Amino acid sequence: MPSYVILEKCDGCKGQDKTACMYICPNDLMVLNTETMKAYNRAPEMCWECYNCVKICPQQAIDVRGYADFVPMGASCVPLRGSEDIMWTVKFRNGMLKRFKFPIRTTPEGQAKPDGGYGEVTTDLASQCLYNEPAALKLDALPTLKK
Repeated sequence: MPSYVILEKCDGCKGQDKTACMYICPNDLMVLNTETMKAYNRAPEMCWECYNCVKICPQQAIDVRGYADFVPMGASCVPLRGSEDIMWTVKFRNGMLKRFKFPIRTTPEGQAKPDGGYGEVTTDLASQCLYNEPAALKLDALPTLKK
């Protein structure tokens, strides 16, 4: 089910030109209504339900209607993002609460290496190797079929 904005909670990220949900949405679906200064999903049918906008919203103003197998009717699943982890709160129909933390980073913010530490990009387009193979697999060379 697509994400939706709870308008009473949304503050448009305090009037900035780009909201957190606009920044994080991989499909560029979240936009800011400049008249009301509230964000909204402009194409809900295109939403991937990736939860990125839900997790990043500082006001917890975005939610996703869960599928019945994941969040049964009357239940909810709410993330609260911290700098190192996300605290998920699952509320079941009978009122029972379950909370768990999930780490969101393995390196300090801003310290991730784009190449993963594997050096130069392979530019040989005829090669069947992916970008960091075979080094990432800890092999000298990829195995090949013998003819």
